[in-house]
Amino acid sequence: MGCHVTPFLSYKLRLLLLFTLCLTVVGWATSNYFVSAIQEIPKAKDFITTFKKAVVLGKKEILADEASVKRADLDNCPSVSPHLRGQNKLFFKPDLTLEEVQAENPKVHRGRYHPAECKALQRVAILIPHRNRERHLMYLLQHLHPFLQRQQLEYGIYTIHQAGSKKFNRAKLLNVGFIEALKDEMWDCFIFHDVDLVPENDLNLYRCEDQPKHLVVGRNSTGYRLRYSGYFGGVTALSREQFFKG
Repeated sequence: MGCHVTPFLSYKLRLLLLFTLCLTVVGWATSNYFVSAIQEIPKAKDFITTFKKAVVLGKKEILADEASVKRADLDNCPSVSPHLRGQNKLFFKPDLTLEEVQAENPKVHRGRYHPAECKALQRVAILIPHRNRERHLMYLLQHLHPFLQRQQLEYGIYTIHQAGSKKFNRAKLLNVGFIEALKDEMWDCFIFHDVDLVPENDLNLYRCEDQPKHLVVGRNSTGYRLRYSGYFGGVTALSREQFFKG
């Protein structure tokens, strides 16, 4: 008398095969998921980084817009600033550094400034052609920043540097500075400024008028005389319209 076991074994075998197949499918799907997830992690990090940058830029734009609105609400500055001192005795520190100049002018950002208490009557760009005159540039910046701030001007200072050893081309540098400055702001007035001339009297207003204006005619070492008759260099002021007409 025997027992028939074949159907029972066949059923268990089928269950085992089905279970093995399920495990294989699950393992394959899981591995693909994790591979895809691992591949997407850098993309997600890049997205988050980009998103954070966009948020920061958005905040800066909002702050800039808010600042512009606040300035628009301000009253115009007076035609004669109450902060003017007149003749100012100049002192030049032999070892002056750019860091010291920056520390003395905390309200200046990237060479630009605007008065907080009123809306400036003119927006003025100062263009300084330069090559190998670092010491003169430090002295000029140290005295020019507070000088312009006392006049309640909205201003930007641009140093246009000529590289190489070819003949210094002041006119070309000023033309380049004019074009580059207009990319930042529609400046009302442009001051073309030699690097070795430092203004002494803040009653000498760095503003444009109906005609081009000569702001600094000479040096103290030469008795403030013109270099020659008809000389129109040193420090001069032209409005945007006057420059284009010229």
